[in-house]
Amino acid sequence: MKTLLPLLAILSGFALAADSDKPNIIFILADDLGWADTTLYGHTEYYRTPNVERLAKRGLTFTRAYSASPLCSPTRSAILTGLSPARTGITTPNCHQPEVRLQARAGKAAPPNQHSIQPDTVTRLKTDYPTLPKSLKAAGYATAHFGKWHLGSPPHSPLEHGFDTDIPHWPGPGPAGSFVAPWKFPDFKAKHPGEHLEDRMAAEAVAWMEKHKDRPFFLNYWQFSVHAPFNAKKSLIEKYRPLARPSNPQRSATYAAMIESFDDAIGTLLDALDRLKLTEKTIIIFTSDNGGNMYDKVDGTTPTSNAPLRGGKATMFEGGTRVPCVIVWPGLAKPGSRSEAIIQSEDYYPTLLEALALESAPEQRFDGTSILPALKGDPLGGKAVFQYFPHSPGVPDWLPPSVSIHQDEWKLIRIFHGGEKGAHRHLLYNLREDIGEKSNLAAKQPELVAKLGARIDAFLADTKAVTPIPNPAFDPSKYRPELEGVPTIRKKAKPAPKK
Repeated sequence: MKTLLPLLAILSGFALAADSDKPNIIFILADDLGWADTTLYGHTEYYRTPNVERLAKRGLTFTRAYSASPLCSPTRSAILTGLSPARTGITTPNCHQPEVRLQARAGKAAPPNQHSIQPDTVTRLKTDYPTLPKSLKAAGYATAHFGKWHLGSPPHSPLEHGFDTDIPHWPGPGPAGSFVAPWKFPDFKAKHPGEHLEDRMAAEAVAWMEKHKDRPFFLNYWQFSVHAPFNAKKSLIEKYRPLARPSNPQRSATYAAMIESFDDAIGTLLDALDRLKLTEKTIIIFTSDNGGNMYDKVDGTTPTSNAPLRGGKATMFEGGTRVPCVIVWPGLAKPGSRSEAIIQSEDYYPTLLEALALESAPEQRFDGTSILPALKGDPLGGKAVFQYFPHSPGVPDWLPPSVSIHQDEWKLIRIFHGGEKGAHRHLLYNLREDIGEKSNLAAKQPELVAKLGARIDAFLADTKAVTPIPNPAFDPSKYRPELEGVPTIRKKAKPAPKK
């Protein structure tokens, strides 16, 4: 197999070669794709992802990869900046909202049945952050973003964050109206009725690759799939409908069809790399922004199941933040290999900078760390990752405002001010023995809780996180602990009476 010349030069202590030897980089980010939604980990019998398997055969599959957050925009900001959502203040996916808030602030009030007051989150990714595309562009890379953004409209769009191209240049939380044309993007029209959005996005990405094949490029393909709205090609829905079994928690034919279109788009990119003879000089990172959706309804069921993990999107349990991940790195990551190293969204940016021998910006810092040792097959001993989610959306398995740490086989979740007399409450799990997070060991392991809790304290102090504050209006008589984790029933608004 050919190798990436720049990487070998780095590992040998030499400087980077000419621009023609710099590796291309493709970052594929799925939206709401759960850990059990691909065939990588052996937990689905219904979904089919042969092109994700093609990636795995070419690279290294991580079994313990985590998103920065259980929701999308915080994770996206972490990938681009290498910074935790605790530091940027983007902790909810509200970057499509009209209000522009560039600094997180303490909240003002909460209902009397809540222990803490949630902070008011940032609503745009500030353009003064150094970002991965800015660093690569300065190093001579062509840069392009395709697909979902959800970090702000102009002047906070991809074009202001280092990307030369942005298609479809859309700030919303999902596709405009539908995955199947006609869709409603203001500046991006379908070529024919019934065109699928991911087919089109992949074709646009390939056309851009062909145009820039003779220079190093960074292609950021953040798929809209498999986020709502839940619709797909009718032929694919009918293909999966007879294969659904009532006993299988993954049984939505629409969602299975959406996954096939998502996977097909990856295949389109891989085919193009092979045809353009760019495969051996292209790094590919594939992952998801958070866990699978367990709260919407489609085909009479939830979109997916994250079993054996607990919870899903918008929860601090494993189903919300453990995500699929494959990194293809010719000459470094052994094809077809697997790693149990703990990695997170914040790690990709510093890893690429180190591998490409690029200097960070003046005074730039990272909350992530380089994972080059893991890519070479070595362990990342003692590495810890954090998720900061100071919110409590009423989805299945929700928790009050929380922060968590993963280190080795242990996971500690801190619920802010959720204990007696305003003290924090903790959930401790041994994930090696209890991947479903059923047995809270906090009371049995007070010393470990204190040790991991000290690391959480240091993390929050270092990131200067705006944390939840005790709720002075809290009324113990109105607090019902048995409702924690029980989904909130959203009542539909009643229509206005006719005059």
